[in-house]
Amino acid sequence: MYGEDVLAGNWRRRKVIPEVDAEPGLVVEDAEAGFCGAVVGFEYGAVVLEDRHGRRRNFPLEPAAFLLDGQVVTLRKPAAAGPAAPKQKRTASGSVAVQGVRAQVAKASRIWVEGIHDAALVERIWGDDLRIEGVVVEPLDGIDDLAGAIRDFRPARNRRVGVLVDHLVPGSKESRIVAAVKDPDVLVTGHPYVDVWQAVKPERVGLREWPVIPPGRPWKEGVCRAVGIAEPADMWRRILGSVNSYKDVETPLINAMERLIDFVTEPAD
Repeated sequence: MYGEDVLAGNWRRRKVIPEVDAEPGLVVEDAEAGFCGAVVGFEYGAVVLEDRHGRRRNFPLEPAAFLLDGQVVTLRKPAAAGPAAPKQKRTASGSVAVQGVRAQVAKASRIWVEGIHDAALVERIWGDDLRIEGVVVEPLDGIDDLAGAIRDFRPARNRRVGVLVDHLVPGSKESRIVAAVKDPDVLVTGHPYVDVWQAVKPERVGLREWPVIPPGRPWKEGVCRAVGIAEPADMWRRILGSVNSYKDVETPLINAMERLIDFVTEPAD
């Protein structure tokens, strides 16, 4: 870092802070408060930012007050109002789509799900958000040894774990496993459905309702027999292909995932 002669050249010249037009949809971070959001308008001479949860805050257009892709910039109101701004793009999860920002390097925190179908469905809906946040989703192949997995991971304040559990209802085996988790840096949430398949709204896959499978019988195989599909893999392709956004899944799954994302992305300080 000391390879150059610091006295060579015009060393008295001040670094120029670039000025950037605050166009609608531009994602910036307030350098002081750390609030990150997309430009949605102007009020009383201040720029209005909206974060991924829909929260809005106003910030004065002061010099060198914002970060754009990690670089200090000065925002300015566009000189002339052009045609009406296009409707903001949304991700499949309903968040404001972040434009021109690369996916972050994976952070230490993780979200665990029970299997590859859970991981694929989460990717389908929340993938864009998780890549921006730098959070990796990992399948566990069940939660029977959840305590051991947590012990091996060694959670910490800046190394959190969020766990999404299927069939998390009172009296279930899953509820007993989850009750034993006491680590403050681990959050376990879930949905009441037997399998993540059932968290997809049945009408999206052409069903009036999900078939009722008697206890003790393999649930996925029972569903396939009830709807006349031979292989679970074929049924899963049909299910996943029917999901385009959060509107295609049930509310308990949405609420559980949003809680987990908030938990693992909460600043350590």
